[in-house]
Amino acid sequence: MALSQTFLGSLQDTVSLRLQELIRERVVERLWARDASLWKPDPALHRHIRDRLGWLAAPEAMVERAREITAFARRIREEGFTRVFLLGMGGSSLCAEVCSGTLGSAPGFPSLRVLDTTDPAAIRRAEGSAPLDRALFILASKSGSTIEMQSLFHYFRQRLESLRGTSPGDCLIAITDHGTPLETLAREERFLRVFLNPSDIGGRYSALSYFGLVPLALLGADLEPFLERALQMAKACRLPTAENPGLYLGAVLGELGARGRDKVTFLLPPALASFGDWVEQLLAESTGKEGKGLLPVVGEAAGSPEVYGEDRLFIHVRLSSAPGPGPAERAQALHRAGHPVVEIALRDPLDLAGEFFRWETATAVAGVVLGINPFDEPDVTASKLNTHRILEEFRETRRFPSREAPLEEGGIRLYADATTRAGSLRDALHRFLALARPSDYLALLAYLDRSPQHEDLLQAIRIRIRDRYRIATTVGFGPRYLHSTGQIHKGGPNTGLFIQITAEDAEDLPIPGAPYSFSLLKQAQALGDYQALQERERRIVEIHMSSKVEQGLKTLLDMVS
Repeated sequence: MALSQTFLGSLQDTVSLRLQELIRERVVERLWARDASLWKPDPALHRHIRDRLGWLAAPEAMVERAREITAFARRIREEGFTRVFLLGMGGSSLCAEVCSGTLGSAPGFPSLRVLDTTDPAAIRRAEGSAPLDRALFILASKSGSTIEMQSLFHYFRQRLESLRGTSPGDCLIAITDHGTPLETLAREERFLRVFLNPSDIGGRYSALSYFGLVPLALLGADLEPFLERALQMAKACRLPTAENPGLYLGAVLGELGARGRDKVTFLLPPALASFGDWVEQLLAESTGKEGKGLLPVVGEAAGSPEVYGEDRLFIHVRLSSAPGPGPAERAQALHRAGHPVVEIALRDPLDLAGEFFRWETATAVAGVVLGINPFDEPDVTASKLNTHRILEEFRETRRFPSREAPLEEGGIRLYADATTRAGSLRDALHRFLALARPSDYLALLAYLDRSPQHEDLLQAIRIRIRDRYRIATTVGFGPRYLHSTGQIHKGGPNTGLFIQITAEDAEDLPIPGAPYSFSLLKQAQALGDYQALQERERRIVEIHMSSKVEQGLKTLLDMVS
C-alpha cells in the first residue's frame, strides 16, 4: 500500500519534517473523527466541511449495497441493453470513464460512453454510435440541476419518444442526491431506477459511491474484489504513522506545492490514461482557491528534463500487469536531472479502487498543509452565473452581448485587450505568450468537438509552447473542463495564461423546450468563462475559427512555432 518509491532529493528532509508534524498534530485521527477544524478555524464553516466527509465511509457502506447493484446490472444485461450512455459532468462521470477505459466491458455486458459535452457534432456522433432502442441512459448529477445533463436529457428523451412512440422511462436511470430536481424528474417520468447517493459525499469524492459503482457494475465488473481493494487502502489510510500511504502522499503534495513545486505532472501508461482526468478534477477543484493550488498536468507528452522548470512534481504510475518501456525510463531521467519523482505501482487495474481512496485522502491532507478547504468550490459558479445571464439576454434580445472588434486574418479572429491585438495574428499571439513568467502555465480551453484529430493537434500545440517557453501546459475541452480545472483557473494563483479556442459549428442540434440550441449553449458557456477569467484579471485571449476547425488548428500550430 505504500508508495513504491520516492525520489525527492534535497526535498526529502523537508517532507519528512512535515510528515512528523502532521503525525504530532494527529491529523489522521482527526480526519477520521471528521474534525473540520483541521482545515478552517471558523466554526461557521465546520458543518459544511463535515457534510462533505462521507467519502471516508463509502467503501464499507457500498460493500453492503454491492449485491443490489450487481443484481440490477445483470437485469440490464438480460433485458438486452448493449450500450450505456452516461449524461453527467465532472465527478458524476469521471470515475465511470476511468472504469470504462481501464477495465472495459465483460462479455455480454453493454459498453459505456460518457457524454459530458454540449458540442453538436460530438452529440450527433455519440447518437450514431449505437442503436438507441438498445441503449440505457444514466442521468448523473449530485445537484440534479446541471444544465448540460438537463439539455442532453431533453434531447435524447425526444429522440427516444420518436423511436418508441411512448415515454422512455424504462431505459432511463438516475444517480443523484435525495430531494434534488433530478429525483423529482425521475419519479415523474417513471425512470427504471433511481439511486440516491449519500448527500455527505461531494461530487469529486464520489468515485466509490453509486456514481462510480453503478456504471462499473453495468460494465460487468465484480464489485466485491474492487471494493476489497478500496477497503484495504482505507484501512492503511487510518494508520497514524508515516506508513499511511494517503498521509505520506498528502505531505509530499502539500509541502512541495507550498514550496513552488505546484505543477503535479502525471506520467501514466496508455492503459491508465483516463485516471489522469479523474485525479485532475480532484486536485484542481479541491486545492485551487485562495490564490493557492496544485495544478494537475495530465496528457502532456514527456519531454527531455531540460524543458521542465523548478515548479514540477512528477507522479509516475506504473501497471505491473502491463510492463513496458516509456514512462519508467523518463521518470528515471527526470530523477537523475534533479526533479522530484513519486512512483506508484499498481498490480492490476483493480488497484484503481485503492488509488481513488488514497488520492482522496492525500488531497484532504494537502489541504491541511496548504491551509485551504478542499471540500468547497467557491469559483465554479462564476462561469455558470455568467452563462445563465448571457442565455437570459439571448432569450430577450436574440443576441449575445456585443464585444470589441477582433483582430481578423484568414477566417481566424482573435479577441484580446488592445495591447495584444496590435500587429498580425502571429505577432499578437507571440506578444501574449511572451507574458509567461517562470512557474506560469498555459491552458488551452477548447470549445470544440473532442475528436481524435482535434486532440492530436491541440497536443502538438501545447508541446510546442511548452518546449519554447518552458512552462507547464494543459488542454481542456469545454464545457467539460469547467467542472474540473475551472476552479483552479479562477481561484488558484494568477499564474495561468489562457487561450480559449472556439469555432463556428458546421451543424447544430435543438434543445427541446429551450429557446437556444446546443451550439448557442456552448457559445454562452465559452463567453461566460471568458468573462469570469477577465473579471479575475487573468491573462486570456480567444481564438475563434471558421467551421474548418482542423485547418484552423494547423494554422495555430504554425503560428506558435
